[in-house]
Amino acid sequence: MPQSLSQIYLHIVFSTKQRKTFIDATIEPELFNIIGGIIKKDGGVPFLINGTEDHVHILSGFPKSMTLSDFIRNIKHGSSVWIKTKGNRYRDFAWQNGYGAFSVSSSKIKTVKDYIAKQKEHHKKETLEEELAKFFKQYNLDYNSKYYWD
Repeated sequence: MPQSLSQIYLHIVFSTKQRKTFIDATIEPELFNIIGGIIKKDGGVPFLINGTEDHVHILSGFPKSMTLSDFIRNIKHGSSVWIKTKGNRYRDFAWQNGYGAFSVSSSKIKTVKDYIAKQKEHHKKETLEEELAKFFKQYNLDYNSKYYWD
């Protein structure tokens, strides 16, 4: 085949360092736009970005010319640099070191979009730890909770 083609969809989840509640209504819409812009710049397609005060969920097409770790590092770095320009309250902002990245079938895009769109409502009933434990089980991932939450 003379060209490279891919269609990879990801559901990405990461939180603020130590789960601090930095993502408030004053920065949330612009933060999600910044993240979407970083994804586009790297060749991805942002379908939906949402979250709560201490974490984000991203549904994105994955760029074919980049590693997963570089893609997520660019999202975190660029958005962190931006947040720190928003005033003294955000000067100590940082994202957690790790992340969750889960493959999404093209047939499940709408389901995942609906799920991400309802994050604030969802987390009134379930913690992020409980949510991710379900993801880890669903995807048969072994993890050590000692290292996941930093």
